[in-house]
Amino acid sequence: MNIDQLTAHAIAAELGDRIKTARLNANLTQKALANKAGLSLKAVTNGEKGKSTLESMIAILIALGLTEQLNSFIPKQEVSPVQLIELQGKERKRATTIRKSTSKINTESSSRSKDIPTW
Repeated sequence: MNIDQLTAHAIAAELGDRIKTARLNANLTQKALANKAGLSLKAVTNGEKGKSTLESMIAILIALGLTEQLNSFIPKQEVSPVQLIELQGKERKRATTIRKSTSKINTESSSRSKDIPTW
């Protein structure tokens, strides 16, 4: 299965199927998994359909002992050395958009009086 070609809905459904398989491999009923995860039966049912909240999915993974899989699912992202230099040791908190052209901005700022600060 090439997951890159799937829609978000199809990926969620595939994850639900994998959760169901893991539950069956652990020989747990949906109700037993719900109790172990501290969730309602409906939350487990929704998780197996791929319609779960993130917190419910994590609780299910904990109950099934699959949290280590998250390291492969979403590996920890490192900040690039170039970004570290630009940030001067500060932590990046948001993304920025790249301006298409600065020529308009430069033209506007050069036509203003030197006494008026530009912000």
